[in-house]
Amino acid sequence: MSGSVSGSVPGSERRPNLWRQRSFQLFWTGETISQLGSSVTFVLLPLTAVRVLHASAFLVSLITAAVWLPWLLIGLPAGAFVDRVPVRRVMLACDLVSMIAFASVPIAAWTGVLSMGQVLAVALVGGASSVVFTTAYQVYLPTFVEEADLAQANAKLGGSAAAAQIGGPGIGGVIAELAGAATGMLADAVSYAVSFVCLTRTPVDRRRERETTEQPRALLAETADGLRFVSGDPLLRVIALFAAAANFGFSGLEAILVYFLVRTLHLASDVVGLTLAVLGVGGVLGAALARPLARRFGSARLAVRGLAIGLPFALLIPLAHDGLGLVYLFAGDLVAATTVGASNVMTITFAQAYVPPEMLGRVSSAVRTFAYCAMPVGAAIAGTLASVLGVRMALLAFTLAIATSGAILVASPARHLRDFPTRAVADGAYVGEGQA
Repeated sequence: MSGSVSGSVPGSERRPNLWRQRSFQLFWTGETISQLGSSVTFVLLPLTAVRVLHASAFLVSLITAAVWLPWLLIGLPAGAFVDRVPVRRVMLACDLVSMIAFASVPIAAWTGVLSMGQVLAVALVGGASSVVFTTAYQVYLPTFVEEADLAQANAKLGGSAAAAQIGGPGIGGVIAELAGAATGMLADAVSYAVSFVCLTRTPVDRRRERETTEQPRALLAETADGLRFVSGDPLLRVIALFAAAANFGFSGLEAILVYFLVRTLHLASDVVGLTLAVLGVGGVLGAALARPLARRFGSARLAVRGLAIGLPFALLIPLAHDGLGLVYLFAGDLVAATTVGASNVMTITFAQAYVPPEMLGRVSSAVRTFAYCAMPVGAAIAGTLASVLGVRMALLAFTLAIATSGAILVASPARHLRDFPTRAVADGAYVGEGQA
């Protein structure tokens, strides 16, 4: 499927503030608290493996691999499934499953039966739930937020998620010091309960209900529709390729970062949490700057040129050492994460406004599956490299992957655009307004 530009990405112009819309307030509140709980888990789950179960670098890296593996296994059919069912109901079920899974970790620790196998299983179940929830979330948001307000909504949600990455690890580190890493997992379970309650008060999904004359097709056939749409569209295709390359690098970095901070830099749990909290600043800045920068430079230019400039700063990260040497880690992550945060707001908004509503679940899952499929691979390889070559050399390899991933967008048709288009069409080559 080819696309034509019909104007700029919605939301790059000034719009009324969404804080006045009750439905968005509830959705934002549930998502923000859930993201905060997940950020707590980001530090507590590997800390549980390192401190409580004395796991190796390779086993710790498998936690990250397990979180992202479900995108390989169920990512594509999840989109077709979401396009068939009321998405809010699916999201509520996902919250319940995640709540039970993460609550099982402290219960097992208290009874003395916690094992690395259970930690990996919880990561896998949580990851699978996240696949379905995230796919449904992308479809649900446009049902109660106007198209012109999507960029604003995604910026606010992205900003709060990034802010949670600041607060969550710090809270997690303190909890680990005071109550133990395993006990701290209760915070994530509670956050899913809050998200569940907030979702029960948001609008019932009345979107895109299929015509009664349309006969549902096989799940595999509908899944293929999403793949064909993405592979045939020059912009969606290159965004998915870039995301896969960048995520390969970021997942490898994430998989061994806590181990690096604990075993190589010898930081205490609370300092590890504080360090990871500081690393969340870039995402907040990126989300906050996305809309004003898109108005000034254009949404496509912001994504393509910003990433090409910002991602190479990740090469500073492997130079980090204790004390003032942590500045390398903070500076490298700040610039890279800021550009990624701003780019994510623009590309997510682009997809929501560009893809026909009846296809959004399938297309969203196809893009995300392709983008995330490299993450379990990256995490597993990072653990292997850390075991064979050392943690610092593994960090160098994966930050190099991050630094060079932006070249994919620079070499794509997106480099000619000022703004991303707002709707795909079924005919002709990719041409249109907004070109540079």
